[in-house]
This record gives sequence, structure tokens and C-alpha cells, in this order.
Amino acid sequence: MDFFLLFLLVLLVILIGVTIFLFHKISSLSVKLTELKTQKISQSVKYGQLTEQWIPFTKDFPFNPQDFCFIGKPIDGIVFDENKIVFCEFKTNKSQLSAKQKNIKQLVKDKKINWMEYRIE
Repeated sequence: MDFFLLFLLVLLVILIGVTIFLFHKISSLSVKLTELKTQKISQSVKYGQLTEQWIPFTKDFPFNPQDFCFIGKPIDGIVFDENKIVFCEFKTNKSQLSAKQKNIKQLVKDKKINWMEYRIE
């Protein structure tokens, strides 16, 4: 009987040790996963900012790229066409205008300046 209790005690200690080890491992992996998610978001933002600077040079852009002036924030840029001025905000997929961009859009509309929302899909 003593051998059986000793065996159970050793088994219990081993299980507690394994549980503690796995808990620390899961915690460590959780931190690494959070870091990777943050890096992915940061990389997406940088990619988006880089892409925005090249959109005026694509074949589908409806204005002469030479007439486009990149701003970056709070809107991507302005086209200075011969007959009009167009404020441009480039969006991809399901991205939405920020509150500040919506306000700028309304101000542009109120002043009779053209607004263009150009999407890449």
C-alpha cells in the first residue's frame, strides 16, 4: 500500500510540474501571438501608406498623375486638373473614411469642390 501511495504522490508531483510548465508555455505563446498581431497591423498600415503613393500612376487612375499632389494625412492627395480641383482618398476593400475625412468631404462638398473616393479591389 505504501508503494501505491508513493507512486500516486510522484505522479501528482509530475502532473503539477507538467501543468505549471504548460501554463508558462501557453502564456509565453500568447504574448508572442499578440506581438505578431501588432506587427501584422503595423505592416498593413505601412503597406497601405506606400500603396497610396503609387495609385496615381496606375492605368485606372482617371487623372494625369502629374496633376496629383500627395498629402498623406488627413486625405491622400489633391488633383489639380485644368477645370477642377479634386480631393482624393484611396480606400481598399472594406476600409471606411475616418470621422475627420468625412468632415473634410462634407466641407469640400459645401464649397462645390469635387470629391472622389477611389477604391482598389
